[in-house]
Amino acid sequence: MKSLRTIALKEAQNRISPEVKSPSAKISDFFGSNVFDKRKMRDFLSKDVYEKLISSINQGELINTDDANQIATAMKAWAMSAGATHYTHWFQPLTGTTAEKHDSFFEPSGDGAIEKFAGSALVQQEPDASSFPNGGIRNTFEARGYTAWDPSSPAFIMESKAGKTLCIPTVFVSYTGEALDYKAPLLKALAALDKAAVDVCQYFDKSITKVNASLGIEQEYFLVDESLFNARPDLLLTGRTLFGHMSAKGQQLEDHYFGSIPERVFSYMVDFENEALKLGIPLKTRHNEVAPSQFECAPIYEEINLAIDHNQLLMDLMEKVARRHHFRVLLHEKPYAGINGSGKHNNWSLITDTGKNLLAPGKTPKNNLMFLAFFVNTVKAVSEHADLLRASIASVSNDHRLGANEAPPAIISIFLGSQLNDVLDEIEHSRISKKIKEDNALWLGIPKIPQILLDNTDRNRTSPFAFTGNKFELRAVGSSANSSAPMTILNAIMAEQLVKFKTEVDKLIKKGDKKDIALLTVIKKYIKESKSIRFEGNGYSQEWEDEALARGLSNIKTTPKALDAYLTDKSAELFNATGIYSKREVHARHEIMLENFYKKLQIEARVMGEVANTAIIPAAIAYQNSLIANVKGLKEIGVDSKVSLDIVKKLTEHLEIVKTNIDAMLEERKITNKIEDTREKAIAYDEKVKTYFEVIRYHADKLEQIVDDSVWPLPKFRELLFMK
Repeated sequence: MKSLRTIALKEAQNRISPEVKSPSAKISDFFGSNVFDKRKMRDFLSKDVYEKLISSINQGELINTDDANQIATAMKAWAMSAGATHYTHWFQPLTGTTAEKHDSFFEPSGDGAIEKFAGSALVQQEPDASSFPNGGIRNTFEARGYTAWDPSSPAFIMESKAGKTLCIPTVFVSYTGEALDYKAPLLKALAALDKAAVDVCQYFDKSITKVNASLGIEQEYFLVDESLFNARPDLLLTGRTLFGHMSAKGQQLEDHYFGSIPERVFSYMVDFENEALKLGIPLKTRHNEVAPSQFECAPIYEEINLAIDHNQLLMDLMEKVARRHHFRVLLHEKPYAGINGSGKHNNWSLITDTGKNLLAPGKTPKNNLMFLAFFVNTVKAVSEHADLLRASIASVSNDHRLGANEAPPAIISIFLGSQLNDVLDEIEHSRISKKIKEDNALWLGIPKIPQILLDNTDRNRTSPFAFTGNKFELRAVGSSANSSAPMTILNAIMAEQLVKFKTEVDKLIKKGDKKDIALLTVIKKYIKESKSIRFEGNGYSQEWEDEALARGLSNIKTTPKALDAYLTDKSAELFNATGIYSKREVHARHEIMLENFYKKLQIEARVMGEVANTAIIPAAIAYQNSLIANVKGLKEIGVDSKVSLDIVKKLTEHLEIVKTNIDAMLEERKITNKIEDTREKAIAYDEKVKTYFEVIRYHADKLEQIVDDSVWPLPKFRELLFMK
């Protein structure tokens, strides 16, 4: 009887890429074709209602019932003209994935049936959704949860072979109003940042009335053949390989990085890019990444709320389209031990309604002072809330990646590049004279900053938060994460910091300082206060860990303890000042994140025990028995061979260690499961249950090297990584 691995290998070897046809030779012909964008709004709405909707999108103004009914009717007409029969409120619960409940436009009527979509159904729905994580905010028997339309993110049509559905991006809140999703807090953080940033912009340009956070998300991922994936219970259930010895060839030759894209992979990329482009996701870049079978795609920058919606939608699309190509997408941060993991680099900037990038140095002293105000406040904000930013990217899967000499360390630091570092040092040590006239004071204490092009500031890939010319790149976000979590925190801490900055500057102005001198005085103060967070060297080195400790920077390597930052007094002040989270909401999220952490480890422990007991150990014993028979047969003919006997002894040693530790791990899990406090349980899973994983894996991987290849039950790394 053929093993599942043998069958899977044969299927993978015989794959043929399906034919992929683009909707048009030019992307511009079909980009956004499945989106209810401004052009389609103008076509389907009256001019008056269209202008009100645009005002709601740009200014957050409320939409009345009559206008909501007209918008809903227009949306339905457009969706039905494209073939949609159902609609859904598309939201982002705290599971990390997206959620939807489909309802038909169809409604029975007295003389037959009609298609109907009212404004009330557009604006709000009650999807029940009692089983989503809530952190104790509501009981299962108190099931009401509401989705509410987010006009700032356009509706879109999701296609499948079976039909089309109108998807309406929404927030998800409890009956009592607490946020139960990622989007609602993000929108609050963006509103707080907008107001605070505009207030500071008024020092420099009175015409600025709005500031949007901009985001570009680089998405890394692995591909694996579907048959090989299905033959690995660990990949199927946890997203990563819990067993597997390193392939003789891995990434050491660096020949995969930016190499020629394999034909089958290229076909998949084109297919999911076409689907993404129809949904208005502006994908621009595709390439091979460092690890074998690892790839990356990246879009053009968008407003942050839309960029995150698009990234969530993209991850869902990538998985769906992968099935057509008999691939599976691995978004886990570390699917293969010993091979580089995947991140999701978040490139963040601030753009005014006049088109100015506030993090782009200008050519004039005035523009440089404006740049310095926002640039230094960003550094100061991260310095003040480094632990909270670290907590925002914490997860059980990202713990495998952070600090693994392939990704930024768990120590939050900022890389500026030598040029800007020197500028800040010069300002810190400059003397500010208050006797010079205001026009000349623009230059005083402000070194001449050359226009910094994108390739003028080298990248530091070991830095979790790096300035890269006209934006900051948060490199520590995990590939499977919803970027709303870290972006909510980043925008919130920036909003709080800008409010503090304006308060200090206004105080100096009130005391009689010239405006520009007041601005520079506070900037200089912040440069000095935040200096410890700046680091230009190798973040992977032990020297940096030692230096960071001396600087007083935290190095929190595991999620349960990193998440404590959400509950500090400093964080409570931040959330209260910006209105991001109530005390109840933040405690609920803390509880949810801890539960998610230990439940995923719980699943991994169960899978590890099951695979070891039902696949690895039986295969090793079967091979052991064949060797024992071989030893006995040789003795019967008078041959005394030590080879088979030595292998039997090695097999026995590794088998006993695997079995002993599996049993001990399962007992430890039973003890840990009785712990009632969620934080204590998460720490126990991390520090007690998880400690067995490495020794079990080590000896199971030794068995993989000994057991006859033809009887080993699991597809090996060389097959998972190199069969394309």
